[in-house]
Amino acid sequence: MVNTPRLSILMPTHTRVDVIGIAIESVLSQTFGDFELLVVGDGCAPGTGDVVAGFKDERIRFFDLPKAPYFGYANRNMALREARGELIGFAADDDILLPDHFELLSKCLDGGAVIAHSQALWVSTDGIAAPFLTNLEIPDELEHFMERGNTIAASCFLYRANSLPLLDAWPEDVPTAADWRLWHRIIRENPQSTVVHCRQPTLLHFSAKWKNSRNSGMAQLGAFLDMADNAKWWPSELRVQTAEGQVEQQAYAALLRSDPQGWIAGIRRAAHDLTVHVAWNDLQFLRPQLNASEDQITAVSAELEFDALRTRFRNLTCWFARERISVCQGRTQGNPGGPEGTL
Repeated sequence: MVNTPRLSILMPTHTRVDVIGIAIESVLSQTFGDFELLVVGDGCAPGTGDVVAGFKDERIRFFDLPKAPYFGYANRNMALREARGELIGFAADDDILLPDHFELLSKCLDGGAVIAHSQALWVSTDGIAAPFLTNLEIPDELEHFMERGNTIAASCFLYRANSLPLLDAWPEDVPTAADWRLWHRIIRENPQSTVVHCRQPTLLHFSAKWKNSRNSGMAQLGAFLDMADNAKWWPSELRVQTAEGQVEQQAYAALLRSDPQGWIAGIRRAAHDLTVHVAWNDLQFLRPQLNASEDQITAVSAELEFDALRTRFRNLTCWFARERISVCQGRTQGNPGGPEGTL
């Protein structure tokens, strides 16, 4: 066994015995080979241990633990207490890491940063992939990430083990999104260091089975899926058909195995072209249409405001008329023998 690996990779697992083998295979295929893989069984499904043992790789350490509360954050901490790497990474048991994932992320930390993240291709339950575009180097995107919501898969992150006082830093008292809170803590407790962004997709992130949602409940992926369903220009590389009885991970893994370099280059190129085309479409059509709509709204608002003023004027005129009649009638009743009262 490697005594002092540079990188410790955490892979929790609970029910995905059907695809964890694909996830482990993608870790073992990394061009960055100086690592240990900590597979953390959180009350895992029967057969998981057999899948893990089948790889016969001394870099794998399996922790077969009883189910912990929530998403098993306590079990993750238990494994991390034994982590030996100076860098800590994460690999979901249903994700596929591209072979250069950790090599690219580790280079992002060479300048002294304590945490880096890459881009994920998020895959729908029917095999459509789309890039998630958050870049935490941009201040307003970092502010959104810190204050409003998480749009970055946990597998995208790599951080230094010494960025926090203790390795077992996953919060155990929250029911969900503990990864998001962990990234918050690392960023806030290391203000001297900026977050570094790796500007290309390095992994395939799949919709969690328990969510039972085509877009994993993510609005950004939902918007991309709407495009994929209606646009003829959607890249074919980002639309993978699954055979009957096959899950998305199996379909994508087969393509990756068939031609690793060529397929990865193709899917990255397709993701780049998709991003550029969405931006072009926004500038060429959507933004001008939005501006025109805003002009129309302004004109309509002005017209409605004028109509409202005209209605108010008409109402005031009627009110004055009624008041005049009322006064006139009062004068007439007060002097029945005289001439009709006037204002």
